Amino acid sequence: ATNDVRHAAPGGRPLLDVLTCIRLGTTLDQAGRRLLANTERHLKPPAEMAALFRDMPDAIRQSRRIAERCAFTLADLGYRFPAFPLAPGETPIGHLRALTYAGARDRYRTITPAVQRQLEHELGMIERLDLAGYFLIVWDIVRFCRERRILCQGRGSAANSAVCYALGITAVDPVGMGLLFERFLSEERGEWPDIDLDLPSGDRREEVIQYVYRRYGERGAAMTATVISYRTRSAVREAGKALGLSLEQVDRLAKLLRAHGYSDEHDQLGAQLRAGGVDPEAPRIGLLVEIVRQMQGLPRHLGQHTGGMVIAAGRLDEVVPLEPAAMPGRNVIQWDKDDCADLGLIKVDLLGLGMLAALEEAIPLVKEHECIDVDLAHLPPDDPQVYAMLRRADTIGVFQVESRAQMATLPRMQPERFYDLVVEVAIIRPGPIVGQMVNPYLKRRAGREPVGYAHSSLEPILARTLGVPLFQEQLLRIAMTVAGFTGGEAEELRRAMGFKRSEARMRAIEARLRAGMAARGITGPAQDDIVRQITSFALYGFPECVVGDTRVIDADTGRFVRIEDVVAGRAQLTTTLACDADLKLRPRPVLEARASGKRMVYRLRTALGREITATAEHPFLTVNGWCKLGELREGAHVATARMLSQIYWDRVTSIEPVGVRETYDLRIEKDHNFLANDFVVHNSHAASFALIAYASAYLKAHHPAAFACALLNAWPMGFYHPATVVKDAQRHGVPVRPIDVTRSAWKCTLEDGAVRLGLRYLQGLRAEAAERLVAARPLGSVAEAAQRGVLTRSELETLAHAGAFAAFGLPRREALWQAAAVERDPTSLLARVRPQAAGAPLPPMTPCEETAADYAATRLTAGPHVMAHLRSRLAADGVLAARALEQVPHGARVRVAGHVIVRQRPGTAKGMCFLTLEDETGTANAVVTPPLYERARVVLNTSALLEVEGRLERVDGVTHVRAARLRPLEAPASVPEGHDYR
Repeated sequence: ATNDVRHAAPGGRPLLDVLTCIRLGTTLDQAGRRLLANTERHLKPPAEMAALFRDMPDAIRQSRRIAERCAFTLADLGYRFPAFPLAPGETPIGHLRALTYAGARDRYRTITPAVQRQLEHELGMIERLDLAGYFLIVWDIVRFCRERRILCQGRGSAANSAVCYALGITAVDPVGMGLLFERFLSEERGEWPDIDLDLPSGDRREEVIQYVYRRYGERGAAMTATVISYRTRSAVREAGKALGLSLEQVDRLAKLLRAHGYSDEHDQLGAQLRAGGVDPEAPRIGLLVEIVRQMQGLPRHLGQHTGGMVIAAGRLDEVVPLEPAAMPGRNVIQWDKDDCADLGLIKVDLLGLGMLAALEEAIPLVKEHECIDVDLAHLPPDDPQVYAMLRRADTIGVFQVESRAQMATLPRMQPERFYDLVVEVAIIRPGPIVGQMVNPYLKRRAGREPVGYAHSSLEPILARTLGVPLFQEQLLRIAMTVAGFTGGEAEELRRAMGFKRSEARMRAIEARLRAGMAARGITGPAQDDIVRQITSFALYGFPECVVGDTRVIDADTGRFVRIEDVVAGRAQLTTTLACDADLKLRPRPVLEARASGKRMVYRLRTALGREITATAEHPFLTVNGWCKLGELREGAHVATARMLSQIYWDRVTSIEPVGVRETYDLRIEKDHNFLANDFVVHNSHAASFALIAYASAYLKAHHPAAFACALLNAWPMGFYHPATVVKDAQRHGVPVRPIDVTRSAWKCTLEDGAVRLGLRYLQGLRAEAAERLVAARPLGSVAEAAQRGVLTRSELETLAHAGAFAAFGLPRREALWQAAAVERDPTSLLARVRPQAAGAPLPPMTPCEETAADYAATRLTAGPHVMAHLRSRLAADGVLAARALEQVPHGARVRVAGHVIVRQRPGTAKGMCFLTLEDETGTANAVVTPPLYERARVVLNTSALLEVEGRLERVDGVTHVRAARLRPLEAPASVPEGHDYR
């Protein structure tokens, strides 16, 4: 008596039918008997089942008996972490101790008493927690990378460990940096330490993954999965086909929708369709709207996590379900990383980082072409040329500091040493920090604001950041110093402020904080200020609605409260913090707290495997400002955090609906915004990334040709399109040579200090064709390449269009003319060349036409910038080049024009729009006010080349144009789109 349940409620049958058709690859009209005949196979209550089977009571009893026997638990799966192989008589902790001290002698040269105390403290805790084997296994992976000369660096809270530093797992000296080990590991923590290893993305990372498989067996290791759910466009496409709509109709409907724009009420989807000329009330379209609404957040398929690997003693498939991955040589656990963590499976993250791949490309290039050995571990720490470049914000291609927001901060920061770079990497994060922490820090650094402390005991902790807490590390040390918290209690504080936070837990910890401070004589305003500092938050939003566990701050007490508790009357909230137009946080009265009904929430995932769930209206900090989740695109770079550790720029890989949840709203005096959700930056994470940032800056400053070549070969990565990387290299004196059929390899190469573009940038040319071409050299003509069967006619035309036959003395049109003469000979395996009249009947291309052909063939050009072809006309009209803005005084009226490489509009109804324009001399920034944005929306969002007229503003060495008028320019070439964050 089980009813063969297929759906939860009677109303779920239409969705089941559509999903069945999607699975079978058919339509509702053609499915026939493969669909259920009625809605009876839903989950019925016990009383209804008893009534249906009243003449068969034994069936009911047997069903209940079977259900009781099916009870099981996942509390103990029998999982065991593998033991590290040791010599007879050797213990894990003994071997770890020997490796640690050997590494410490190499790292520190002289083991000072402070270093020895820290090592003994950590080794003692590792022994008590029986974690020596875990550290040895991670060390073994790092050892393999070192032996294979694969760049590898640990990051996250592992950088707080002197043992990890001594073992070579991390590159940050935690003793010298004053980092807190308990942030990484403590006896009170009750969970495994988490060590993330950054590796070069691509083949080198795969080498490491395959080593783990070989080391622990094909069935002893596996990648964790990630659940891919239906999003708006995929749901429309698949449900539309199942409903019998034509491919043309489905494609049109999908294109009408923003990639992640479906909010939470189906009539909003209907409004989008209506705006596109589609009647949402039409029978099939109305059903589609309803089905798509129900499909939001449903699992579609499993994918691979970007780096998480679980290893086990023995066969992992005896513990968890495995399946072969689409990529050869990999297995995948059918659970995601959170499932694995909840069930006690130990995960090691092997994460691909594009900049490490670029560094790995650059170092051998420098060795080969400049006869210089670059050792990233022993770079001069305070190179003047590097810091001069950083102070100029000359950072295109430099890890973590190439975004517009970072470029705007560097001239204000004026970094002079490595710790300044650590702060710079950490400092760009959401608005409340900008309003309450970052600006005071920069003012104090510039001497425009005195350094002060809430209490004198904070000076040793906050002196390096001028009295302003910028790192989570500092907050934890404050709690330990002023309230007597142990390391474990400080870790409890960090977790209480974490993603799965509890207002009640925070209230209890705050009471302990206040009691501890009172016992040490810290009371009154000083105590209140310290509490506010510890509970500071760095991610703010302007949500139309938020989920119930969203926290907002009580501005009267400095405590966080859950909005759900405020609405339910369990917590009081009369004043909260809101963001004014000048991005300063100020208290405002709360006029109303109310429930907003059930809304859809979305999960955002990033390239490094991070994820966060929020409503479509929730703003995220992109590299140039705020953008609603529902308006973000895949490929956008957002500030992400891992368990409230260092925020860094990570690429969005997916945004998927999670499901419908109850949501809530606050009405605030003056305008509708309030602060929600708290994140704080973690010092060690910033330091780890600052090392990579410094290494990339060093290579750009001292070896620009090798660095540019490496960036082009490691792409896609970073913030800018290769077209911008090429032009930046040329502005730094690096010659960039075009693709040449006689010289170009698949990748970009160096020739006498110049970058030769690689065949990989030719649109439509596959790697196999490039390999054939390189192997067949030398070639003397287009005809020879055809007659020897090296390249097909279409491949020859691709090369000709890019000007790759210039070495044969052939202009592009002549080369295209000769390539067009190639035809297949049906009697031969080779091609033949049809006789042609001598010479192409068309004139050679003009320089402007060649630039257009370059962009069409490769999406970049080694020739003149597209703006150079317009310069004489623009100059005659009084339009300045980007570099000329440096000589213009503050407040002057100017006109500037360029290729729009960044376009970003904050996710607020009254948001500013920020532009970065590039021309042949450099880049220029422009700010578009909300009224102008509304007037020029179409021009601004669709123009590749744009002229901006407005007033030049220069503050602390940062220059931008406040736009008053926008004018599109006719593009002489189809230039690539820039980063577009609407």
